Amino acid sequence: MISERHLPKLMALGVLVLLLLPLMLNASGSSYLISTATRLVIFAIAAVSLDLLIGYTGLVSFGHAAFLGVGAYTVGILSFHAYEGDTFFGLPGTLSGLIVLPLAVALSALVALAIGALSLRTKGVYFIMITLSFGQMLFFLFVSLEKYGGDDGMMMFDGRITLPGLDLNDRMSFYYFCLACLIAFFWFCRRLVASKFGRTLQAIRQNEARLSSIGIRSYTAKLLIFVIAGAGAGLAGALSANHTEFVSPALTHWTRSGDLMIVVILGGIGTLLGPVLGTIVFLLLEEFLPLILHSVGLDLLSEHWRFVLGPILILIVLFAKSGIYGLLFRSRE
Repeated sequence: MISERHLPKLMALGVLVLLLLPLMLNASGSSYLISTATRLVIFAIAAVSLDLLIGYTGLVSFGHAAFLGVGAYTVGILSFHAYEGDTFFGLPGTLSGLIVLPLAVALSALVALAIGALSLRTKGVYFIMITLSFGQMLFFLFVSLEKYGGDDGMMMFDGRITLPGLDLNDRMSFYYFCLACLIAFFWFCRRLVASKFGRTLQAIRQNEARLSSIGIRSYTAKLLIFVIAGAGAGLAGALSANHTEFVSPALTHWTRSGDLMIVVILGGIGTLLGPVLGTIVFLLLEEFLPLILHSVGLDLLSEHWRFVLGPILILIVLFAKSGIYGLLFRSRE
């Protein structure tokens, strides 16, 4: 294993690889894989935001995908009205990223504030179930929006958002924009968990009753981190809508929250880098495992590749109780 003292250098190397990745894919004639790399980067943002709750605060949220949906539908609805040339609650539809992205993040944070204000009055399995319930409520809300496609979803006919000086309809430019968002959000989260507020969150995870006994209001801290995590997921949702140029209620389904939770546990909870590693492994297996099984003659399994993916994930979790991060890195003495 590698000592954690080498982590900054390895993270810098990882960023360099991610920066060079589109160029390498273009040079190898595999430029279509840039879309897969972009999906990976976007999913990593959502996974890191969930790790703030599970890994650092001990809040197991099973409705985190709801905030992905809020961010995605903010982009989709404004794009729809921009295409139709009408207004939405008096606001003109727009594809300007300077308006759409901040609005998507703000609305996701606002929804997280409302959900968190109620959910955080419960604990344990009750908290898990109430976040799941809120997530499913939003799922069925989006299904009911017939004007915006209902359960079929809606296309973004005008393409992706626009930003001054950037052509985000170009796959490589959009990849670098998403990567910049991941790096900025990751840096923010690293600073957050290393601050006094971050130590408060870890104290809540370890012994919330003791924290309350010394006069620190744990509810306020939990609500604030819930809002921050929701805003991060909203950013990922907004980027996902632009990536696929399609918005669907499936983005908010509880199974998507389950995927995020699997990624965080697989990578290593409470590490921030772990969810990024978990995202890489999970999505690459999801993308290429059917092709690998087909290439070795296991056509039946290639059609039902999840039967193979499941045991692989179980083995990783069983033999790496700290996730992939724990397999790769040794804690400082």
